Amino acid sequence: MGKITGFMEFARVKPTYETPASRLRHWKEFVPTLTDEQAKIQGARCMDCGIPFCTHACPVNNIIPDWNDLVYKQDWQNALAVLLSTNNFPEFTGRICPAPCEAACTLNISDDAVGIKSIEHAIIDKGWAEGWVIPQPPARKTGKKVAVVGSGPSGLACAQQLARAGHSVSVFEKSNRIGGLLRYGIPDFKLDKSHIDRRIAQMEAEGVEFFPSTYIGQAEHAEEGLTVHTPEALQAEFDAIVLAGGAEQPRDLPVPGRELRGVHFAMDFLRQQNKLNHGDRISKPINAHGKHVIVIGGGDTGSDCVGTSNRQGAASVTQFELMFKPPEIEDKLLTWPYWPIKLRTSSSHEEGCGRDWAVGTQAFEGKGGKVEKLVATRLEWLRDKATKQMKMREVQGSGFDLPADLVLLAMGFVSPVRAVLDAFGVETDARGNARANTDDYCSNTAKVFAAGDMRRGQSLVVWAIREGRQCARSVDEFLMGTSVLPR
Repeated sequence: MGKITGFMEFARVKPTYETPASRLRHWKEFVPTLTDEQAKIQGARCMDCGIPFCTHACPVNNIIPDWNDLVYKQDWQNALAVLLSTNNFPEFTGRICPAPCEAACTLNISDDAVGIKSIEHAIIDKGWAEGWVIPQPPARKTGKKVAVVGSGPSGLACAQQLARAGHSVSVFEKSNRIGGLLRYGIPDFKLDKSHIDRRIAQMEAEGVEFFPSTYIGQAEHAEEGLTVHTPEALQAEFDAIVLAGGAEQPRDLPVPGRELRGVHFAMDFLRQQNKLNHGDRISKPINAHGKHVIVIGGGDTGSDCVGTSNRQGAASVTQFELMFKPPEIEDKLLTWPYWPIKLRTSSSHEEGCGRDWAVGTQAFEGKGGKVEKLVATRLEWLRDKATKQMKMREVQGSGFDLPADLVLLAMGFVSPVRAVLDAFGVETDARGNARANTDDYCSNTAKVFAAGDMRRGQSLVVWAIREGRQCARSVDEFLMGTSVLPR
């Protein structure tokens, strides 16, 4: 450990944000990287626990105490090497991962957790700035070819690992740019897209080929203007295929008035703004300027809609959540080291947003085919005596309505888009995800593997990276009989 008494001497180093009034005028990141001295103090707080619960809570099993110690000693290059040994893209996770590692930090029981995420952010940013993050092309090629369908974090992690093992890897993406939801689902103010671009450049130097604007499946399901490759063509050309297309089917809200103009899925809204920031032209963009915006869904996607709406100049933003309001401070002795249910206020909420809980949407109303009002009711949650499960019911006489010029549905994703899975003949589980286990990631179709949200359902970026890495090892073993890639 860095300093034996560090956790008793130093307070958690909290990042300094650009003020809301300033950051609402642009789409750039506004959380600065820690200075070397700040990172050193942050690393000094690590207790070097006998059992590092932070590592166990991290899906990629980052070796957190080790790089905390190395940062305290200002040994940045070795800290970077330890970090990259488990995580292909720390610049993504250091910005957008909710940090389950910090919830599991032993210091979190009685004090503020070590700022693990900010240290990770600092390590990788320094690595890029110093030129230490370089391509790692393989010493030899295996002659095997792998197709990766989907260029989100799972597909990219899988592709990079396989390329470094010597395979020829082609990544296919239906969007016009590489990155999946990293590119078009995360606002630029949380993840600047230059971070994706330099990783793509690194991977190209390692031998990965990228094919954007390319749809894999049957032509009748492809959008106009896309290049189409059928599953049969991929089966004939490649020795293995990895399906890593994500869980893209959003949860809908089938209430009266759903068809009115102005009611949109959150991801359509976010994707358009990211495209506009890239300089793309959108014929009829969804825009919140001057509108009363209601966001339905209290998760990260809903928060992203709040921040985007405020930057577009919304007249007001209100966010509803179906569940009851969680406690502001969790019972740490009850929940640690697991992810606690507690009230989380994001930087987007701090920029201006009305929040309400236990609200059920009854209908949308409007005139001329355009939404003007949301009709809702209060809910109460009660524990069923027989099943012990929480169930909701409407509170009689609690109905109310709000003006709504734009409604954004941010209620999560239910499954992958079935067209791709059906085209490959891949079986699905009860939730509609590709059926494959975490031992080998094999589907029921020969040579076809599945990883990431397409296999496990909607989840965190760090879970996607883990699955991509593990799937790459399974593919390597399938092709070569053995593998030196880590799981």
